[in-house]
Amino acid sequence: MLIKNANIFIDRAFVKEDISFTDVVTAIGEIDGRADIDAKGGYLIPGLVDIHTHGAAGEDFSDGKPEGLERLSDFYASNGVTSFLAATVTLREPELNAAMDALRSFKRGAGAKCAGVNLEGPFVSYKKRGAQNGENIHSPDADMLKRLNDRSGGKVRLVTVACEEPGAMDFIRAASKICAVSLGHSDAEYDTALRAFEAGATHVTHLYNAMPPLHHRAPGIIGAAVDAGATAELICDGLHVHPSAVRIAFRLFGERINLISDSLRCAGMPDGEYTLGGLAVKMSSGRATLSDGTIAGSAISLMEGLRRAVSFGIPLETAVYAATAAPAKAAKIDAGTIEIGKSADLVLLDNELNIRAVFIDGKRF
Repeated sequence: MLIKNANIFIDRAFVKEDISFTDVVTAIGEIDGRADIDAKGGYLIPGLVDIHTHGAAGEDFSDGKPEGLERLSDFYASNGVTSFLAATVTLREPELNAAMDALRSFKRGAGAKCAGVNLEGPFVSYKKRGAQNGENIHSPDADMLKRLNDRSGGKVRLVTVACEEPGAMDFIRAASKICAVSLGHSDAEYDTALRAFEAGATHVTHLYNAMPPLHHRAPGIIGAAVDAGATAELICDGLHVHPSAVRIAFRLFGERINLISDSLRCAGMPDGEYTLGGLAVKMSSGRATLSDGTIAGSAISLMEGLRRAVSFGIPLETAVYAATAAPAKAAKIDAGTIEIGKSADLVLLDNELNIRAVFIDGKRF
């Protein structure tokens, strides 16, 4: 495959070049030959890497249905995501086991690659549970994490913990040997959060949401994460985080921001009634909430989040990096960059950031 006249995203900047690839990228530069695709000055970016998505298209990873995974893989690919982490919610261990079994046995077709598991629950705080089911919350338990990781075939890449809970620091020290540890759904104050980062946590789950706000006398998890150099997820649907707070987050964290979708099964679906971890969710005008009005996850794709981030004033180069290389680096996934010899996971966009083509291992989806 030869694409000519593309603005290719390389080393955090766009360069006007041609690119050829088979299953991997073979050449970048001025390449002789007849183009298979004339990009006409459009953008060629790495396939997006969504490290926090629960589901879409009526499906949820926590259902533990292999056929649902196939549908999700295709949905993500159609929306420019070529690698993802399957995020679970706060469930009992038997239900999480079923999800791990489905993920372990998943055989990808033509769609996006499942790079592993994101255990958002069950080691969260009741006070800051958000849309997590409080009945299923479990105290931080490294043995349980190990069992789930083994059940998944060693695929757990990320786990969230409320670091103020009893036993959390020991959990973090043990868990950080298995996967990246994220602070979230937590009421921790600054000093406790800083100790958690010192113990081995490196990440923050959906910045601003389900945690104390940044206050000048009580900076909390957000302040501790800035000081500790942690990476931080950000939902850019315009509902979870105000556009001004999006701009502030990028100023605070810079290249350490990871754009995520945090999408639910209602993403890509019409308004109506849905479920999340046994809780009823209603989506109205694209806003998903529990019966008490608590905002749940999002109903957008990561590509839409990237577009909205740009509309909020984030430079395109910054937003693309935050949706590709940054999350891949945070979760230790071999993806998110365009380099000779690397998998040809690519997305061609027009000048309005609409998807023209998606390639996974060089094959057009």
